[in-house]
Amino acid sequence: QVQLVESGGGLVEAGGSLRLSCAASGGTFTYYNMGWFRQAPGKEREFVATISWLGTNTAYADSVKGRFTISRDNAKNTLYLRMNSLKPEDTAVYYCAATSRSTYVFRNLRDYSNWGQGTQVAVSS
Repeated sequence: QVQLVESGGGLVEAGGSLRLSCAASGGTFTYYNMGWFRQAPGKEREFVATISWLGTNTAYADSVKGRFTISRDNAKNTLYLRMNSLKPEDTAVYYCAATSRSTYVFRNLRDYSNWGQGTQVAVSS
């Protein structure tokens, strides 16, 4: 079972940028498709972005498309989420997650079996 640890969250002004990282250990990183999800206070956890095991396929939530970029470095066992043009509504705890590798990409959180502990992102207006 792969273990996941997120980092890179923080407080940023609207319009700013952050890059989240998710370090994987205890498993073979290329066995997994990866995803980013987020959960704002009082709301359900929602899909943000996902990437296939080779990095060839990606998908994004409409709310972040064009602003966020998901990527992975399989040599470093690390997943990234570059977030530009941040908005106050992007404020949430961001989680990375792993699911079995596939050429398809998965948006449903129920497809993911391994989760990190989350990192807080706060965007001030």
